[in-house]
Amino acid sequence: MKRRPWFLFSVLVFGFAFFYVPILSMIVYSFNESRLATVWGGFSTKWYVSLFSNRQVGAALLLSLQIALISATIATILGTMAGIALARFTRFRGRTLFSGMVTAPLVMPEVITGISMLMLFLLMADWIGWPGQLGFTTVTLAHITFSMVFVTTVVQARMLQSDRAIEEAAMDLGSRPWQVMWDITLPTIFPAILSGWLLAFTISLDDVVITSFTTGPGNTTLPLLIWSKVKLGVTPDINALATLTVLVVGTGVVIAGLILTRAERRRLAEERQAFRSRTVSRP
Repeated sequence: MKRRPWFLFSVLVFGFAFFYVPILSMIVYSFNESRLATVWGGFSTKWYVSLFSNRQVGAALLLSLQIALISATIATILGTMAGIALARFTRFRGRTLFSGMVTAPLVMPEVITGISMLMLFLLMADWIGWPGQLGFTTVTLAHITFSMVFVTTVVQARMLQSDRAIEEAAMDLGSRPWQVMWDITLPTIFPAILSGWLLAFTISLDDVVITSFTTGPGNTTLPLLIWSKVKLGVTPDINALATLTVLVVGTGVVIAGLILTRAERRRLAEERQAFRSRTVSRP
């Protein structure tokens, strides 16, 4: 028998511990009785009660969810269209420029993106009088801009892996392009679309840098609220808020994983059934 790679196993354990031990400690200290975040004073849930009664946190959470839902949905629609265009139309005028513009935000620092979006909104306000002030609309547009590229990358990668012969066979049998897109292409890349939406939603929900440049007074998102509180020191109510965030995100990841796994199994089963039918139909 081969020797176990203890070095690789140790590195793996250290990596997981380095990432998850702080999260577990944060969850434990969210039930701390003491007002000091790092001094254990006994078990208590008073910080969760205080958190749920905090209207400022509730308003910031609602605003963040609204921005994330809208921006993720629009970014998924635009990113899916761009990903399909880049994967299926390999040659068209301006493709190189379009591809570069799509991938540029992936490597561009968020500070540069935030400053550029702020300058754009200020220039538009001077030229056409819109937007009148920075707030919900400007933050949503900024989130759509930088999260759309992630959806495009995911969808394009899935489109390049899909079998184009199925689409061509459907068109040979008389299906129109829109029918092929709706009945074959979109169901095939649905796991990638869902993954892109979840990625865009997560990026929008926890963004701080770009949001800080494009928001205005009275439009404080949850990450900005947490950042402003952490400047004064970490308190148990912040630990409780972060724990609830981890719980919600973890639940969403599990549900999304189950949906993607079920969709992938269904796709594989349909492919096997189609292959068997084609094999039986042969003389």
